[in-house]
Order: sequence, then C-alpha cells, then structure tokens
Amino acid sequence: MAKPVHSMIRVRDEARSCDYYARAFGLKVADRFAFDTFALVYLRDPASPFELELTVNFDRPDPYEIGNGYGHLAVVVDDIDAEHARFAREGLPATPVKDFQHQGRTLARFFFATDPDGYKIEVIQKGGRFG
Repeated sequence: MAKPVHSMIRVRDEARSCDYYARAFGLKVADRFAFDTFALVYLRDPASPFELELTVNFDRPDPYEIGNGYGHLAVVVDDIDAEHARFAREGLPATPVKDFQHQGRTLARFFFATDPDGYKIEVIQKGGRFG
C-alpha cells in the first residue's frame, strides 16, 4: 500500500516561503538539503508525518507560472472562524469563509489562503470527512 509522504512546490524566495508557512500553518523546517544550484526544504507540522517540500532553484529570476492544472493543498483546523480571524490579524491573504453545501447539508466550511508564490491552500473546518 502506498503512503503519501509529501507534496512539492517550487518557490523563489526560501526565507519568505518558510516564514509564510510557519506563520500561516505552523509548519517548521524538518530538513534542508542544499545543492549547487538548488535546495530542497521539507516543512512539517509535528502532529503529522506528511511534509511540504519546497524546491528553491537559486538561478530563478522570474515567478513560476502555476498554470491551470494546479489545484491546491488542504489543511484542517479546529476552529475555522478563529483561524480566519488570525489570518486577517497577520495580514495573510484569505478569501471569505464559505459554507459549501451539498443537498442542503454542509459538506465543508473553508477559506482559501494564497502563499507568496501564488499557490492556493484550502483551510477546512475539522469534522465529518475532514476529521
């Protein structure tokens, strides 16, 4: 059986991205591997073995084009309203909280955050299928 271990995104500014993911989601650097032309930085929440891999290409002057195939990362939180308010206080970009319904029933309450490179992160209220 396969076990998901990480998702990778390409970022231009390692310090800016690490700061964002620490402030926004509490992710800390678990490992960093520097090579001549790039670095791999693995971020993790201590409560989860799943990691976000940041690939930093040192010679990249232009922003990456995310394209129309990228979807989003997703995280769950205990209190979506408190988390949304925290994002506002921190000045972190976030959409309004949405109550997503299916057949008259709430499937999920969530908002989308946007990291410094334009990647979307869905922040979902913990519960139901997102427990």
